[in-house]
Amino acid sequence: MKKILSILFILLAVGVFEGKAQEKNLIQFSGVVLANDSLSPVPFSSIIIKGSRRGTISDFYGYFSFVAQPSDTVIFSSVGYKKSEFILPDSLSSNSYSLIKILQKDTVALGTVTVRPLPTWNQFKIAFMNYDVPMDDMTRALHNLDKADMAQRAEMIAMDGSMNYKNYMQQQYHRLYYSGQLPPQNIFNPIAWSKFIQAWRDGDFKKDK
Repeated sequence: MKKILSILFILLAVGVFEGKAQEKNLIQFSGVVLANDSLSPVPFSSIIIKGSRRGTISDFYGYFSFVAQPSDTVIFSSVGYKKSEFILPDSLSSNSYSLIKILQKDTVALGTVTVRPLPTWNQFKIAFMNYDVPMDDMTRALHNLDKADMAQRAEMIAMDGSMNYKNYMQQQYHRLYYSGQLPPQNIFNPIAWSKFIQAWRDGDFKKDK
């Protein structure tokens, strides 16, 4: 029993010693990522330790901070910039390290993209050759001023320009006429009541079946 306790004590001491040794090797790696042309922050850039899944992302101001180890190779990358590597020194006297990382702009030339309405050239050729194009301006004008099309468009428009102008000017006249006083309420207007009663008698408020 004493031997087992001695072995457990030794293993525990070794584990604590190794843990302290690893803690001594850990450093707080902080810094800021800037662009080379304007020295403006590069927000949301990826900062990853090479060969591992450890890392972080810079904030809106390009600042980052995470735990690393000496001799780690840190990869900086961002959309529109060239990837860059940095090796942490292995002879640090403190457990923190700061860095100002400058990323170079990367210009990517994309190939020309041709957008066609039809999937193949032969289909486009057939559709283009069989398309009936009006030959003169009068035919095109009559086609654009077709009465059925204009009536359909008019139904979709609540008020045209002249009606909107008239409505706006009536509101302005009403506001200027009663400027400095309270406008009248139709609930006390006998003419409005007579019109309401007449409309009620005429059945204007009945729902259409």
